[in-house]
Amino acid sequence: MELFRDTHIDFMKYRKFWIILSLVLVLGGLYAILGPHTLNMGIDFAGGTQMTLGFQQQPDLGRLRGVFEREGMAAATIQRFGKAADNQVLIKTTTSHQSEEGSRDKIVAALNREFNPGKAGLDLNLTGADALAGFLVKADPDRVAAQGAPAALAHYNAAADAILKARHDAGLFKSLDGLGRVPGVSPAVATALQQQAHLGNFNVLGVESVGPQIGGELRHQGFLAVVMSLLGMLAYIWFRFELRFGIGAVMASLHDVVVTLLFFWAFGLEFNLTTIAAFLTLIGYSMNDTVVIFDRMRENMRKSRRKPLIEVMNDSINQTLSRTIMTSGLTFLSVVALLIWGGDVLRGFAFVMTVGIIVGTYSSIYVASPFALLWESLFGAGGRWGNKTTTGRGGAPADRPESRIDRTTGGGDVTPSTRQRPARRRA
Repeated sequence: MELFRDTHIDFMKYRKFWIILSLVLVLGGLYAILGPHTLNMGIDFAGGTQMTLGFQQQPDLGRLRGVFEREGMAAATIQRFGKAADNQVLIKTTTSHQSEEGSRDKIVAALNREFNPGKAGLDLNLTGADALAGFLVKADPDRVAAQGAPAALAHYNAAADAILKARHDAGLFKSLDGLGRVPGVSPAVATALQQQAHLGNFNVLGVESVGPQIGGELRHQGFLAVVMSLLGMLAYIWFRFELRFGIGAVMASLHDVVVTLLFFWAFGLEFNLTTIAAFLTLIGYSMNDTVVIFDRMRENMRKSRRKPLIEVMNDSINQTLSRTIMTSGLTFLSVVALLIWGGDVLRGFAFVMTVGIIVGTYSSIYVASPFALLWESLFGAGGRWGNKTTTGRGGAPADRPESRIDRTTGGGDVTPSTRQRPARRRA
């Protein structure tokens, strides 16, 4: 299947314009990384505590912000999470100097004062397994007398786990009526829960905490992962093809990462470990797309040894254009579906891939090939800073078997040439 047949688009004609445009975008990406308004680092890299809360009713975000401001945590980020009917909120604080338990307890205490005033006793929407099991043992003295304290505690540890599982499945309890149907809960215990326990207005659905030292280490390791992947790609293409192609492919991949970071920063998305995984995936995808074009260039250079390299590049890009559009288009549709329906967890990954596929397809044509051409014109055989000639026996100059600058093109275009045969002497 081919979308385009026998095209003759002069992609390299306006290569200087596209290189300048790419340079402007790369400078914007560097500003996003190094400027005063840097990336929105998640707790994976910045350190802090992230909590997911579920509420009985739709929470008022302004009221929540007021709570955190009074507690000295004005920098906390509060946003709605999940579906609207779930009444869930995601809270991120920078209290990374505290332990996970300390941060959680401070936030829960502040929210209790605001949303559960005057309520005492066991809160079934907040209590943990150990506290719940201890309460159940005290509420059923008959079992303790009949079986002994260790057996009774083992029984109610299982009952507490069953109650917490029911709470996890429901998000949070809105009524105490169904507790008697939980496996392991006797009627006496269910009655004690209904009489002495209460249901708070919120529940902690999840909590994550990362210290500043660990966040710094993760930042360092993520940066090294990206750099080492680029160096590995350069070494492979240098070995498999030629150095000029390796330089072009790595410059295209570096361009894709920085430009995608620019758009990622502009939309204010959270940069975390999932985002690092997305960028590593993008590097591999972009490199694969570039290698396909470069492989066709290598084949065409063998077939047309005296054809200028710039023409070989144009022919190769045109010949692989249908494959590039079909592959990129299919992948683009997949990641757009993830971006729309993947939810908050996959949004960063899907955004990087959506933008990266567009940028990567563009760079395979307008960044990788022009940089390979530029490298050859500067450092190749006959280039400005390369070895223009080699010396044969007796000091006579001899043509190199590699590419040379074709002076007939007038524009410094590069021509792959073959070793010239010596002239036949006349008798």
